[in-house]
Amino acid sequence: MLKKTLLLLCYLILPLGVSAQTVSGKLIDENSQPLPFANVVLLSLPDSAFVNGTVSGEDGAFTLEATSENQIVKISSIGYKTVCKPISPANIGIVQLVSDAQVLGEVVVKADLPKMQLKGDAMVTTVQGSILEKAGTGEDLLNKIPGVSAGDDEVNVFGSGTPEIYINGRKVRDNSELDQLASDQIKRVEVVKNPGARYDASVKAVIRIITKKAVGEGFGFNNRFVTRHRRTYGWTTFDQYNFNYRKGGFDLSGTLLGGKFRNGNNQMLGMTTYLDKLWEQEMDARYGKNSNSNVQGVLSLNYQFNEKHSMGIRYDMDKYFNSISDWRFNTTVYADKELYETNTSTMLGEDPSTKHSLNYYYNGQIGDWNIDFNADGLWNVKEESQHTKEITNGNTETNVNTFNKNNGTLYAAKLVVSYPLWQGNLSFGGEYSHTNRSNLYLNQEGILANDDSRIKEGSTAAFMDYSRSFGKVDMQAGVRYENVNFDYYEQGKHMDEQSREFNNIFPSVNINFPIGKTQVQLSYSSGITRPSYDMLRSNTYYSNKYTYQTGNPFLKPIINQDVVLSASYKWVNFSFTYNRTKDDIMQINEPYSETDPTISLLRIVNAKPYNNIISAITLSPVIGCWNPQLMAQVHKQWFHTEGHEGELTLSKPRMVIVWRNSFTLPAGFLLDVNGTYYTKGHTQNTYMGINSLDVSMGLYKSFFNERLSLQFQVTNLLEKNDMECTVYSGIKTTTDYITNFRRFSLTMRYKFNATKSKYKGTGAGESQKNRM
Repeated sequence: MLKKTLLLLCYLILPLGVSAQTVSGKLIDENSQPLPFANVVLLSLPDSAFVNGTVSGEDGAFTLEATSENQIVKISSIGYKTVCKPISPANIGIVQLVSDAQVLGEVVVKADLPKMQLKGDAMVTTVQGSILEKAGTGEDLLNKIPGVSAGDDEVNVFGSGTPEIYINGRKVRDNSELDQLASDQIKRVEVVKNPGARYDASVKAVIRIITKKAVGEGFGFNNRFVTRHRRTYGWTTFDQYNFNYRKGGFDLSGTLLGGKFRNGNNQMLGMTTYLDKLWEQEMDARYGKNSNSNVQGVLSLNYQFNEKHSMGIRYDMDKYFNSISDWRFNTTVYADKELYETNTSTMLGEDPSTKHSLNYYYNGQIGDWNIDFNADGLWNVKEESQHTKEITNGNTETNVNTFNKNNGTLYAAKLVVSYPLWQGNLSFGGEYSHTNRSNLYLNQEGILANDDSRIKEGSTAAFMDYSRSFGKVDMQAGVRYENVNFDYYEQGKHMDEQSREFNNIFPSVNINFPIGKTQVQLSYSSGITRPSYDMLRSNTYYSNKYTYQTGNPFLKPIINQDVVLSASYKWVNFSFTYNRTKDDIMQINEPYSETDPTISLLRIVNAKPYNNIISAITLSPVIGCWNPQLMAQVHKQWFHTEGHEGELTLSKPRMVIVWRNSFTLPAGFLLDVNGTYYTKGHTQNTYMGINSLDVSMGLYKSFFNERLSLQFQVTNLLEKNDMECTVYSGIKTTTDYITNFRRFSLTMRYKFNATKSKYKGTGAGESQKNRM
């Protein structure tokens, strides 16, 4: 105790600049604008050994902890001359970086910081100066990030599901935006598996993409042309044009995309139902095709008054037309192994849709207070008409015509306020959204009842989040409160039984600390997933003669609790997740009526609580021109459901192994060879019955100083990525076999003075938009 007291007295009387001194400053460019995302590294003297480092924030500010007087600060950023500063005085003040013409040429920059590191609440992957810059589009890049898969406008974080994605703080509303972003524009990618309280409680993972600082003003554009071919389904072709005009604080940008998309499915479906007889259905659905035309447009205006205040408005339009589906089914029905009947059906449908969205934002700093405000509006309409022609036993013809129209509106606002407090940062705020969604369903033959229902929902949230560093230990804690009023109407009448109110509190905590040279992160969070509005419908939909579908307005939201332990050492990353899920949502089969047991009713219900564990390890070394990445993940659940003979325990683990390889070849070529292998195992009430393998290859080459690039890709090269799943749901067991075909893709991109918009709107009511 005496030694500790003497040591404390020494700290108090020693001159400024000794152990645990906080060094701070602010970086600006030649135009006196804040310089974000610059590397700020603390080096020891005289050997210039790395001590620690940080990255300047959006406002150019930085802080780090010095541990000795004999240290200096090294500041570097692509396109700027490196600056070194002494750490005394501790407040370095404003540092202006000037352009380095020699750096702006075609050079190879090697990143000083590790490629992967745990920092704060995220796993950070440095892209700048690495082979990842040549990945292609933003989506191609995410598919190379450890623990992430991306493709066909879908992004997943292993063990967490679909993430919310941000580019420089702006919420990505459509994953096609990732294709507007070239990988060589990206500085780093941050993957958060346990988001804090400022994110909606339904968000299970967050990906933050930080781009390099845009250089230059004036007009710039980039154009991307893509053509794809898949056997049986034909060609998909689209063109995307992005432009940006920047002058001083004014920024105008936009996107126009148009194309023709084709897809489909080859399925063999089997159903077994245990009633008074053993009913078996074998359905051949190998002739299903979908096609649609799509036009998307984005226009955003942004004005930055000065380094502390900016505002903007953004309009998005997304329209699908010529949306045609053509499905053919051949079904054979057996009763106690005896042939009961045969059926041939043709299903033709159209489902045009139009979506408009508007966002306004203000981002500012008043003294030490940071303010981020967003207001959103969303309007969408979708109409679906379906004509089904069925011929039973070769002579009895039945025609079924249905029409379904969904009309939805959403208004939302979100305010986030941040303030430095007690050597940390306090964030708090609130969010409100109001949703109005109508559903009209008509069946002119009267086989199923018509429906005219409406859902009105008001959601209010308040949250608080505090983060602080204690030397090398980073801590973050938060809490979020959500109140939801759900009102259900049928034919204009309020239905008291279906209408409900929800009140939920969601805490979260995150701690990040080193053990030697290993960075460790431990976090806990709870969250919610509210059912989509389509799941909450009460009417019955017609799929085909043997299958009807319905929703459930009594569904409860899913509650999740997660504990995550992660560790990172050089190019090795490990994570272990324990998850407790309550009221998970699953689809079950049950007889539609006792009079005709051949008809199945697909209904959505809440499952019993169950536990999951997810363990994963990622290895990402660099070996000369070869950049391999090997990821292995095991998921095991303890799920219980009812079968025809009683309760079933579905707990066989499932493994996924991802092996990605990038090769830098002569003449500037980049070759990718990737493989993803899935084993058999259980997922919720489904058993994946076969092992599957997806092998893909890609070849990339750029020309004319990166202005023109060509990328050729092939997915499912060996056509081994098939799927067989058996669904256990009460008295019925369904086995579905899906065959996937090889796909070829060619992408051509041309860019001129391409810059990224400064738009900073993050959006409001995001979870409600996803449900619509």
